[in-house]
Amino acid sequence: MDIILAGIKVHASTGGKPFDATQPTVVLLHGAGMDHTVWQFQSRAFAYRGYSVLSLDLPGHGRSDGPAPTTIAGYADVVAELLTKIGIDHAHIVGHSMGAFIGIELAARHRDMVQSLTLIGVSERMPVHPDLLEAAEADDHLAFDLVASWSHTRTAHTGGHPTPGLWMMGSTVRLLERSRPGVLHNDLAACNAYDSALDRAGEITAPTLILMGEHDLMTRPKGAEILAAAIPDSTTFIVRGAGHMVMVERPDPVIDELLAFW
Repeated sequence: MDIILAGIKVHASTGGKPFDATQPTVVLLHGAGMDHTVWQFQSRAFAYRGYSVLSLDLPGHGRSDGPAPTTIAGYADVVAELLTKIGIDHAHIVGHSMGAFIGIELAARHRDMVQSLTLIGVSERMPVHPDLLEAAEADDHLAFDLVASWSHTRTAHTGGHPTPGLWMMGSTVRLLERSRPGVLHNDLAACNAYDSALDRAGEITAPTLILMGEHDLMTRPKGAEILAAAIPDSTTFIVRGAGHMVMVERPDPVIDELLAFW
């Protein structure tokens, strides 16, 4: 499904079923340098359980046109504009990593639009190591390798994909390799600069679920606890055996927790 915003095409996967605005809507927001394919398990599960799914390729990512917004607020405004364009008054918003920051900003700036908020792999801050920023700015493959390595548990480094025959960390590297030049740096810089999460958290009125991987090295659970304490109506769930790429490494618990939450 493609939506045109100010002449720019934004692509959304609908989980294999036609989008139906009369059903509850779920919006899935990916992380830095990634695209809608990180939600492959969740998007189909929700689409075949009575939800209309919009698994977005944010501008500049995947099948969407560019340029990519340079700030978290800019991304949030794009999501709000897209939902307004297709006539969706409110939706369940699910964001991973950078997508979680976008969800926080969206829920604070457009409260009536967010029916519920789920934040996956999140912290009150997401500082990015200068060496990683430098490698990403230079389009050095090292940036892809570092993000993939830090995003996955040791099991995923040697296999561990829910789909037999696939290599989880290798799939993440390949996904980042497909990103447009400069996009990963753009997104990492936006996360690094975003220092409003705690302030925005206090403005969120939607019920909020925070899902964290037990072994997340990118956004440690302690930071998620700080963020959760600032959100008036929040619940935190730790996904055992998962790293930062929670929804890929442990798709079933993520699906189960979201369906129970809604």
